[in-house]
Parts: sequence; C-alpha cells; structure tokens
Amino acid sequence: MNNARRPRVGHIAFLNCMPIYWGLARTGALLEFDLRRDAPDELSRQLVEGDLDIGPITLVEYLRHSDELLLIPDPAVAADGPVLSVNLVTRGPLADLPAEPRVSLASFSRTGVLLGRMLLEERYGRRPEYRVTAPDLDTALVDADAAVLIGDEALHAFHEHGHGSPRGLHVLDLAAEWKDWTGLPMVFAVWAVRRDYAQAHPGLVKDVHLAFRDSVRLSREEIDAVVASAARWEPFAPAALAEYFDRLQFGLSERHLAGLREFASRAARYTEVKDLSPEGPEFFDSDR
Repeated sequence: MNNARRPRVGHIAFLNCMPIYWGLARTGALLEFDLRRDAPDELSRQLVEGDLDIGPITLVEYLRHSDELLLIPDPAVAADGPVLSVNLVTRGPLADLPAEPRVSLASFSRTGVLLGRMLLEERYGRRPEYRVTAPDLDTALVDADAAVLIGDEALHAFHEHGHGSPRGLHVLDLAAEWKDWTGLPMVFAVWAVRRDYAQAHPGLVKDVHLAFRDSVRLSREEIDAVVASAARWEPFAPAALAEYFDRLQFGLSERHLAGLREFASRAARYTEVKDLSPEGPEFFDSDR
C-alpha cells in the first residue's frame, strides 16, 4: 500500500494567479497536489506554521521567515511598471492629500500595504493615520482620505476610476510608482518550500517546481484560452483581462531579485525582517 502524502501546495484566491495555475489542469499535474486555496496572508501563515509544504508567500512574510524557507525559482507575482491591481485610491489629486491623511489599509497583502506606506511616507512626505478595513472600496473610504487596495478589488477600482471618476476619485498604481522611484521591478509574492520538507522530499519539490514552470509557459502560449476562461466568470472584458495578464510577470530575473533586495532594505525601516546576503535570497536547487 502506498502511504505517500501529496505535497500540500497553496493557491492564492486572486485573479492575478490564474495564469500560474491554469496550466496545471491542462497538464494533469493538478492531480499530484493537495491544493489549498485561500487569501495571501492566510497562505503565508500556513506555510510558516507548517500547514503547507510549498506555496506562495507575500514578500514581507518571506523576508521575516527566510531562515525557515527556500525560494522556488519560479513562479512569482511581480511587475516591472504598472500592475493595475495594487493601488492607492485618493479622494482627490495626490497633491491635495493632507499632511496627515486618514488612510485605510484595505488589503490581504502585507507587501502591498507596506509598499503603500513606504510611498506615502518617504516619497510623498505624508504622516498618515492608518486603519485596517474590509477589502472593498466603499467601506475603505468611509471617513478616510485614501485607501490602499490590492487584488481583484483594486483592479475593479482601476477600471472604474482610473481614467476619471464622477466621484472625484484618483487611482495611483503603486507598482508604477515603485518603478519610477527605484528604477526596479516590484515583487509582491514568491513561492517557497519549507527547508525541512525540501530536505526530506527533494524529488517532490522538484516535481512541483517543474509543474509550475510548465504551467506558466503553457498559459503564456495559450493566453487567449486563459483570457476566455477567465472572462466567463469574472466581471472584466476580455481585453481588460488580456492587458492585466500581460502586465503581470511570473518569474524572478536578476532585475526582479535586485528589486526584491531593494524592497528588503527599505522594509527593515518599518518591520523586522531577516537580513539577505548580497547574493541572496537562497533558492531550492532543482538541478541537483
């Protein structure tokens, strides 16, 4: 009798990860995983606490727990410029934002929230008063001057208010602002494996990595089918989905790693994170 356990693998319940997972069903690899679907922060917690073996983790949480984890070379969720779904929504032009604005953090992503804080405080010179709210725009803007939105709700805000709004709202793409500020891509989430699991089951980890790599490649090759599938169920036009998927980047090049290191350096001013070596981060070696 085979008593082996399938790898417990996390799945972010956001539209931005659809191209990462879409190909798993096409190749049959989905049957090889125990897939757990949840919000980014919950999946991060499960990976850190050992309830997942492999999965996505927000960059901030990875930086806090990098001594327990190894990065998988791909996939990742990143952008080298506008990403459309990580936004600061303000009640008026950014220049009119008060010196001490009331800002809602309406997000499941600690990385997106921290990016918003960095830009508001360091780049825009504000001293915000923050509060955490539900991840929807209407709730977030009650008694607030601005809100940091992430994911599908942020993408809705971009399409409803990003080109002018009857409500006077302005949408600022935080990934584009990071690129303008640093000249580097922004990495929002990475995929990692627990070190103890990688040591015990290197072959399974390699299988998962290669399955994700093949899934992303297949999704890129068949992007029209991915868009058509998403458009059946999502409240976005196919052209909007195609633009969104084209903006997203799902791997870690040297430029992405430089952006990751720059974010880690700046994040240390706000929260406790592990130091990365100049050559860091440390990866699982799928070639061995």
